[in-house]
Amino acid sequence: MSVKNNIPALPISKQLTIGLFGFGVVGKGLYEVLQSTPALQASIKKVCIKNAGKKRSIGEEYFTTNADEILDDEEINVVVELIDDADAAYSIVKDALQKGKAVVSANKKMIAAHFEELLQLQFEHETAFLYEGSCCASIPIIRNLEEYYDNDLLSSVKGIVNGSTNFILTKIFEEGLSFKDALLQAQQLGFAESNPALDIEGHDAANKLSILLAHGFGTITKPTDILYSGITAIKESDAAIAKQKNLRIKLVATAQKINETQLAAFVLPQFVATDDELANVNNEFNGLITESSFADKHFFKGKGAGAYPTAAAVLSDIAALRYHYKYEYKKYLQQSGINLTNDFYLKVFVSAADINTIEKNEFEWIEEAHNEYNNSWVVGTIHAEKLFNNTWWKENGVSLILTEKPIVDNVDYKKIGKQSLALAGVV
Repeated sequence: MSVKNNIPALPISKQLTIGLFGFGVVGKGLYEVLQSTPALQASIKKVCIKNAGKKRSIGEEYFTTNADEILDDEEINVVVELIDDADAAYSIVKDALQKGKAVVSANKKMIAAHFEELLQLQFEHETAFLYEGSCCASIPIIRNLEEYYDNDLLSSVKGIVNGSTNFILTKIFEEGLSFKDALLQAQQLGFAESNPALDIEGHDAANKLSILLAHGFGTITKPTDILYSGITAIKESDAAIAKQKNLRIKLVATAQKINETQLAAFVLPQFVATDDELANVNNEFNGLITESSFADKHFFKGKGAGAYPTAAAVLSDIAALRYHYKYEYKKYLQQSGINLTNDFYLKVFVSAADINTIEKNEFEWIEEAHNEYNNSWVVGTIHAEKLFNNTWWKENGVSLILTEKPIVDNVDYKKIGKQSLALAGVV
């Protein structure tokens, strides 16, 4: 008798019958991927859309504008939510979970905004809610944080989590495109959100980071509690300085333990050295670096935007449902006691056309100050709380970029900080 015959069968569920909300780039991609994977035994019965008059590539009998046709259909045991309206998405997911249906979503804005409520619904109704596609598309980072790092204590997670901004920065650096033209290309290729401000202003990356914090550290927080900005303020002169110093500029999401109970989390543009793994993460790719007590460093890289990469993550979640998979939220339930803090220092590069628009008194320490017509900058250390509570660095043409190793060990700047400002000749 073969070894295979002695292996007990896995507990596979019945046929998965899917009700799909949304038939945009990712929804259409999921439909096409499912057609290529008949062994999964999962099929789409009905698709709910907003615009019934829009011409689509599959038969009209699949479509409805009535959400209840899916939510009240007892044959449909899986709801897949792929729309771009976060409020409507939450209503759909909440209703589906309350009706005992398993749910798969890629809506990071909705998940980040309602994480605790969605967590409670899963426990209350004993239903599965999976959302691998919400973070980094094709990179299976949530499942890894849940399973691989459940006991190995993470010290940090950092990386490029937004494919649209990474595509734009690559085109600016590698091809010399203007910001406007690079954004247009990202939209035409389906990499950017329908509202591009979600990407380029950093909101999308902050949403994703808040989800990663929950699975990586057991810390549930709103995206608005995270220090973040996007790439809209980056200037040609910033890119020129980066090239002179053999650096790249990337929008980097970072979560790093300051001590056993405090966690720093932020999404900001950052200078990245060419020997850093993230330096070679280009175009729509995402890249993540994890550090932990026992495994040390891991580097994940994969496409972070586009129809098929996100559809692949959604497909993986659907497949996991056949084996009754659920997130266990171990670190949250174990009361990790790790809380978000802004009590740390960051080393930053701040540029502006006029040096007087840089609030130099906000710095604890200034290492370098450069002042010339239309191109001035300051390099120094600033307390994260000051950045979180004030907005001067997001206004008046000011650009803030983190240095290669941005988190500075907490030291007593009170005695020496203002001396450095005077020595630098900026106060």
